[in-house]
Amino acid sequence: MKILIINGPNLNMLGIREPSLYGRQDHDALEAYCRNCCRELAVQFSDRIPDGIDCDIFQSNHEGSLVDRIQQAYFDHADGIVINPAAYTHTSVAILDALKAVSIPAVEVHLTDIQEREPFRRISYAGMACEQHFAGQGFESYRLALTYLVQTYGKGKER
Repeated sequence: MKILIINGPNLNMLGIREPSLYGRQDHDALEAYCRNCCRELAVQFSDRIPDGIDCDIFQSNHEGSLVDRIQQAYFDHADGIVINPAAYTHTSVAILDALKAVSIPAVEVHLTDIQEREPFRRISYAGMACEQHFAGQGFESYRLALTYLVQTYGKGKER
């Protein structure tokens, strides 16, 4: 199973940027956490995904790079996308359109609960193309998203 994890702008500044909101762990720790989750899920669901999980993690501060990577996921035959569009959540129709264009099952994640933050953060354009959303649980939001994709799209379920 191939899963692409996409992290948007400023997530490279985890641990530095507003640690009271985003925590003190950095982006490398987030990547390690996601890779570990994939390894654990591959063992837990070995009957559904006998070949394991190929976890590709991509971070960019540039909208076009995020769109390009979403489109590339189609040609790479990705089975699912976990996306934290970060600030582009609230502004990017381009990311929304890219997710819709590739028709790969996508799950939106956020470290914080965007519904409990400033009013402008409560609108998620990217989320309109996602079939599930996990927010406000820090790194655990990623585990929930990965688990959802494995349980829903592991061996046997067509997209």
